[in-house]
Amino acid sequence: MASKRKALPTAFADRRAAFLGGMRESASTPALVLGASFLGFGSLCRQSGWTLPMSLASTTTGWALPGQITLIELYGVGASAAAILLAVWLSGLRLLPMTLSLMPFLRHPGTPRWRYYLAAHFIAITGWATGMQRCPVLPSDQRLPFFMGFATVLWSFSLIATVAGFFMVEWLPPTVGLGLLFLNPVYFLLVFSVDLTRRARALPLVLGAITGPLFHLLSPDWSLLLTGLFAGTAGFLLERPLIRWLEGRKAARVPS
Repeated sequence: MASKRKALPTAFADRRAAFLGGMRESASTPALVLGASFLGFGSLCRQSGWTLPMSLASTTTGWALPGQITLIELYGVGASAAAILLAVWLSGLRLLPMTLSLMPFLRHPGTPRWRYYLAAHFIAITGWATGMQRCPVLPSDQRLPFFMGFATVLWSFSLIATVAGFFMVEWLPPTVGLGLLFLNPVYFLLVFSVDLTRRARALPLVLGAITGPLFHLLSPDWSLLLTGLFAGTAGFLLERPLIRWLEGRKAARVPS
């Protein structure tokens, strides 16, 4: 008989156990994939003439690969500080809706406010995707510890991988380093594929896959932003009508 995958816990013994549980869940595929991507980032930093402190400062404070790569590229071509700031800000703007959607699940009465500010710094797409799947089923007092345990491991792996990639640049071909950077988007796609079982949530993914190439033909520089804006907005507006339509079809098939 084929072995079944062990079900993830919907509650831990206490908040400390929740923190350790988040660390255990992170210290596997999520940390390895993100670490591999930051190997490529560390290598890119060295090739771009950055020092190790600069590279570590970027991962420590920014911790968002698209924005960090944007910073390196614009810095390398001699862009002004205002242009770099604007570009990185636009890249990081995608984290705002993630924070707004996840933070309500992390709230628990009596929790000091500074802990929420600290958690907001660690909200990136890997932690956000896992948090949106795991936190709603956990007791409210265990959600923030679980998320912080998960994110702490990811952040630590990212710092270690940045250092390793920085010193491995002589043995890591540039094409391999760039390829490692693209592991993250592939992993995100696999994480989000869980939502394909919910047809209403699959709508933005399908719309993005269809319109992305079309927007790229229209404007390569703005295609990603336009795709996200169109697919996300359309998915938000059509989700409830789609759910009602699906429920209507389901009810029509039920024999009276």
